[in-house]
Formats: sequence, structure tokens, C-alpha cells
Amino acid sequence: MPVRLIDRFPDPPAERLLAGLVPPPRFDAVRFANYLPAEGTQAAARDRLEALAAGLHERAASRGVLGRFRRPAPAPSVYLDGGFGVGKTHLLASVWHAAPGPKTYASFGELVALVGALSMQAAAAALAGTRLVCIDEFELDDPANTRLIAALLHRLVADGASVVATSNTLPGELGRGRFHAEHFRREIETLAAVFETLSLQGEDYRRRGAMQAPPAWPERRVREAADAVGEQASLDRAPELLAHLAGLHPIRYRALLDGIDAVFVTEARTVRDLSGALRVAYLVDELYDQQVPVALSGVGPDELFPPALLQGTYRKTLGRCVSRLGALVREAEERSAAG
Repeated sequence: MPVRLIDRFPDPPAERLLAGLVPPPRFDAVRFANYLPAEGTQAAARDRLEALAAGLHERAASRGVLGRFRRPAPAPSVYLDGGFGVGKTHLLASVWHAAPGPKTYASFGELVALVGALSMQAAAAALAGTRLVCIDEFELDDPANTRLIAALLHRLVADGASVVATSNTLPGELGRGRFHAEHFRREIETLAAVFETLSLQGEDYRRRGAMQAPPAWPERRVREAADAVGEQASLDRAPELLAHLAGLHPIRYRALLDGIDAVFVTEARTVRDLSGALRVAYLVDELYDQQVPVALSGVGPDELFPPALLQGTYRKTLGRCVSRLGALVREAEERSAAG
């Protein structure tokens, strides 16, 4: 019998948060060798990050006993800018796997939550000595959070860490020069001189050959599929799940999915308020990272948010959510067809 996410109230300790600062399961096996660039900018980004990882090994080897007592020279940092699904996260995880430790990998939201849970001073102390900090989906939507993480990075960079960050250029902004990169630089002006910006072009690989995301399932099919998976599945009504998410800090969303192999949701409807939409986006990010397929009845991924939100301030975050949710629904379809 499937469980209900709305019955779970996880409260992970700080130790678990720190232990979880590694690439998620979806990216366990990614490496530079299995990254398949679709065009030249993607190949150039792969080559640059391979060189960065090699340089970090040389840097680690060259630090002798005396070097430990010297202020480390600035390490190279790279900002990957590009549209949805062009392989930025694959490259980010690849450089993490290739680089020497100590190293940290987190989404922007996870770092914000970490600072919120530990305090800035404690978070900086916990990450002291890190040689590489990888940040997936650096967010520019909330200036306060952006500056918070910029302050943390400033401490880590001053201690000799390299930073590699990804962020999305919106489809309508591709080819418009360095607009997004300049936005990034303005928000973290204290680190502006540190970052080398690489722009990746290309189409969303999650939508190649399928311009529309998969449609929602009939409710009966969702319930039958959930029953077939059993207690490793969750089954919730969308309105109840959205209300439950409102009572949980996003830092708890990963623990909310402990032991869950598939998520089933009925009565999905268009989420018209921004706060609710962002909670859905945070949850979908966790589902995507943890490789948990999703099946839903009601509206499909392309109808989950109204045009006003998809064209608003958080359009990057919500656009990524639609792209990733479409991939998760497609995975549920494939699993259903195979089993």
C-alpha cells in the first residue's frame, strides 16, 4: 500500500545536511568521458573544466608544509551560463568527481538552507579548507539570498577555494550576449573578478524529439500504478500535498522522500500563487536529483504554472521545473511500459 507524503514531518539534523553535500544519485556516474557535447560551446566548457580539475590536483600537490601557513593564491572559478538541459549539471558533477577533496557540491537552495540552519559563521567553519565548491542553479531571483551566498563564497574563495557555478539563461535570452552573466556579476560584485564565464548553447536535451511534455494520466491509472509499487510509492492529492509543503522548510524536502521510489499525485491543478509554485519547483528539483519518477492526474507539466508566472521574475526557476517534471513523467511512462 502506498504511503502519503502528507503524513511525514522530517527534521534532518545538521550533520545530515553536511553529509549530503555531494552530487545526487542522478549524477553518481557522470564523468567528463561520458559527456557528449552537442556543439562547440559545450565541448569548450568540458575542456575548460577538465583543465580546472587537473589544476586543482597540481595545486594540492604543490602545497607543502610551508604552504599551509601562507595565504593561498586565488584559485580559478568558473560560471556556466546556458539554457535548460544543455548539460551544465553533468559538467558540474564531472568536475566534482575529477577534483581532489575536500570538496562540496550543493544546489543554491541547499546552501541557503545550510546557512539558515547553522548560521553563517558555523557554515563557513564547516566548509573551511574546501578546495572546490560546486553550486548548481545559482539563483538570482532573490537578492537577499544571492548576497547571503556571495558572502559565504567570499570567505571560501579568500581561503583558496575554487567555485564552479551553473545558472540558466532563458530560451528567449540565448544569443543576447552576456546579459545573464552581467546580472550574476552585479549581484556578487565582491567576487566579480574571480569568475570566468562560459556560455553554453544548445537545445534542452530533455525535450529533444518531444516538444511537449508528457500529458497527465487518468486518475484511475495513477492509483493503480501506485498500488502496484506498494509501500515504496507515495500517493497524495495535489491540494493536500501543496498545503503540506507550505508547512515544511525546503531543506526538509529531501528527507521527505526517504525510501520513496516513485511519487504519484492526483488532482494536479495549475498553481497560480508564486509561493506555492516555488515549493513545487524545490520539490521537483529533489525528485529529479534523487531519480524519483512522477505520475500525476489532472494537469500535465506544461499546464502546471500559468503564463504570468512563467514569464515573471522567477521564470528561470519555474521553467527548469517544467523541464525536469516533464522528464520525470516520461520516466514514469517508461517504467510503466516496461513493467
